[in-house]
Amino acid sequence: PFTGTAMKMAEIPDPVFSQGILGQGCGLEPTEETVYAPFDGTVIQTTDTKHALGLASADGIELLIHVGMDTVAMGGQGFTCLVQEGQSIQAGQPLMTFSLADIRVAGHPATTAIVVTNADDFGGVELVTEGAITHGAPLLKLIK
Repeated sequence: PFTGTAMKMAEIPDPVFSQGILGQGCGLEPTEETVYAPFDGTVIQTTDTKHALGLASADGIELLIHVGMDTVAMGGQGFTCLVQEGQSIQAGQPLMTFSLADIRVAGHPATTAIVVTNADDFGGVELVTEGAITHGAPLLKLIK
């Protein structure tokens, strides 16, 4: 969903994500400040604090993109949501912008959790690329 550095889920600096409590996926350390739709689908959840989005793909993937750790405490400062719940989205469409500087000033890690929240509906979720990645490149592989 954005350019950055991909990491294994266990490396996310928050136990809720690193232990897979919300589902399976990976972490992504951002180097840009726009989140793009990773697939065609629908926005199923936005937050008042604009730091996270829930998406559903046309083929049944439910994905949480949670920008930064503990960024809910920022109350929306530095975040702009560009979509609404129920809105159809296309792969590559900008969904959200955020300020890395604001996240750092607030003292939070910018590490973003990319979580398949319905991972139990699949045979597995695998990280395809670890390290540098650009938005639009394959990140996760779901096994049916």
